[in-house]
Amino acid sequence: MIRRFVPVYLLTGFLESGKTTLGLTILGNERFTGGGKVLIVCCEDGEKEWDGESLKKNKGVLVMLEEEEELNSERLQELENEHKPTCVILEYNSMWGVDKLDTLRLPRLWDWAQMVTTADGGTFDNYMTNMRKLLTDPMKFADMITINRCKPEFNKASWRKQLRAMNANATIFFENLDGTVDDGITDEDLPYDMKADPIVISDEQFGIFYVDSMDHPERYHDKRVRLVGQAWKRGNFPKGYYYFARNAMTCCSNDIAPCGWVCKGDRTPDNKTYFTLTARCQQVQGPDGQLAMMLHELQTEKAKVPHEELVSFVNL
Repeated sequence: MIRRFVPVYLLTGFLESGKTTLGLTILGNERFTGGGKVLIVCCEDGEKEWDGESLKKNKGVLVMLEEEEELNSERLQELENEHKPTCVILEYNSMWGVDKLDTLRLPRLWDWAQMVTTADGGTFDNYMTNMRKLLTDPMKFADMITINRCKPEFNKASWRKQLRAMNANATIFFENLDGTVDDGITDEDLPYDMKADPIVISDEQFGIFYVDSMDHPERYHDKRVRLVGQAWKRGNFPKGYYYFARNAMTCCSNDIAPCGWVCKGDRTPDNKTYFTLTARCQQVQGPDGQLAMMLHELQTEKAKVPHEELVSFVNL
């Protein structure tokens, strides 16, 4: 088999913050690993262990590096030559400092795929006060930040604002004690007025509204909204329904597709004409059992073409 790009998933965070648990999730998911040999480079021992059963089942090879000096470019190349992995998980010791990572030269086929920083909700405020630099330095560069073991009384909205202030692009998640996960977004965090009737969504806010309505359809149930888009035709839609959407670049310039909502209304599908839609939102359950949001057309009127026709997805 010809090996190509070898993704390296970098897990940072203090001891007992959930790095190994996250790493085991990655190890057990072939969407990340590609189903080949997975090299786990672990730089510290935590409460959760890389158990032999999981390693054997998912073709994992565990290498422990206990001293900071052991993590260097030469050692990584030796591991590449010995194991030839198709995926690498680096569980990093954050006490070594994030600057050390800049000195690492990865083997030729390896490349950083994602940097995830974890933190324990029970110690978050204490560490932010007393060990702020060590806690937040990795967060400034992370692609995703996960705060684990969150209790109902924790002020996740305040934490989210702190995290967003230091990293405008990271995806932020909070994992609760009951196993559920949420993004900590409240009505006050949204850039549009949730108390308005209708809620006016500007062209620039379309992507934010789309993402939040997918994650939180209950937030918009029975509310009226007003925004600009197009009526797209869908072959499996019955008469009286259309797909209200705008084009978005989902991953690259060659992957442009409409994103939007099922809309009940009399508008004739025409994905070349923009119009302002005033609609009532409704939370519905799809055939797969998942909750989603659909729109009920109340009023339409002609609108100008948005300044930027492609929807932008901005992290809250």
